[in-house]
Amino acid sequence: MRTSVILALFSVACSAQAKNAPPPPPTPTVKASPAAEGAFERRLSDAELAARKKQLPPEVSNVTQDEGTEPAFHNAYWDNHAPGIYVDVVSGEPLFTSKEKFDSGTGWPSFWAPLERANVLTHSDRTLGMERSEVRSRIGNSHLGHVFDDGPAPTHQRYCMDSASLRFIPADRLAAEGYGSYAKLFAAPAPQSAKP
Repeated sequence: MRTSVILALFSVACSAQAKNAPPPPPTPTVKASPAAEGAFERRLSDAELAARKKQLPPEVSNVTQDEGTEPAFHNAYWDNHAPGIYVDVVSGEPLFTSKEKFDSGTGWPSFWAPLERANVLTHSDRTLGMERSEVRSRIGNSHLGHVFDDGPAPTHQRYCMDSASLRFIPADRLAAEGYGSYAKLFAAPAPQSAKP
């Protein structure tokens, strides 16, 4: 009984059901790095983004376009420990890496910091009778989840994301998928020579 109550509370904390309120236009406060702008092979035009949004599977559209949420512990990346980056499923913009991912116990992928801060926008969300910070992608304007101030050091933030809004790119596929500038994040350190 207690476990089901805790899971229900986590579900409320990470969900967003604002179906009728359109999101405000994104207003980035941080300039995107050159890597964020050029990491993926080709930026999509507004028309291409709109067409891609119309072709999303229902469960992805529900999360990214209608601010829905997916079930805890029953989503693609909550327990993914492989090295790589997470990008917006619609636009492809880089968002998070496995290096900042941690087990929050909520059943959703959680990160203590974004890969590209400029690509992760927040705004106030007053749905469900509480004040929260919704997280959206800068280019795709996809609903990603919410951010909370109960994460680990050094940021003490918990970006609680929906797997349906993300696409994972394994470290060994970064160059092939057009994200080669991030491969250095996962390069093995050079062996140090022994001192005589």
